[in-house]
Amino acid sequence: MPTRLIPRARRRERRRFLAATIAALAAVATVTWAPEKAHAQSFDLGALTALLGRVKSGEATFVETRRIELLDRTLQSSGRLSFKAPDRFVRETLKPRHEKLAVDGNTLTMSLGDRSRTMQLDAAPEAAVIVEAIRGTLTGNRAALERLFETTVSGDARDWTLKLVPRDLRLRGQVSTVQVSGHEAMAREVLVQLADGDRSVMTIEPVAARATS
Repeated sequence: MPTRLIPRARRRERRRFLAATIAALAAVATVTWAPEKAHAQSFDLGALTALLGRVKSGEATFVETRRIELLDRTLQSSGRLSFKAPDRFVRETLKPRHEKLAVDGNTLTMSLGDRSRTMQLDAAPEAAVIVEAIRGTLTGNRAALERLFETTVSGDARDWTLKLVPRDLRLRGQVSTVQVSGHEAMAREVLVQLADGDRSVMTIEPVAARATS
């Protein structure tokens, strides 16, 4: 099979799912935590990951607006997000069409209508870097976040922003930044900026939360 007829479409598909993966995982990682009293002067990456490490599961609804510069189009979608420690997360798009992206352990499954594709993360290094980095967020693994991303936390527990910039130059060639903004205990927005100029903004509404002491 000629291998040069496929890459452009596959690269675009992979970039789309990478952006969806990082946005959705970042969203569920932050939307569900129920923090104790925090002090503004000590609200840094350490404080944030300590709070995130307490979260074991959560659910949310989302509305995402995606700007595709090449086509000069803006698309909107909506659906559900869910996360369960230690390593499972699902993003299910309900409108305008049914799509599902699920990560369970080392297995990534992408579904569109009645079609699905399953792969091992080990076989997709770029996706694996994203998933493992976000797992660091879900489990409050500060070392993993700092190893894989340049991280910046600004604000305080009332109004805060977490900015992630991939350290891997190949990955940064696809996803420039991910920025998660929140108010008090809830993430309200996830912005993903792709290197080609495309961007997505996801607004989030939590529907369930559970943390352990």
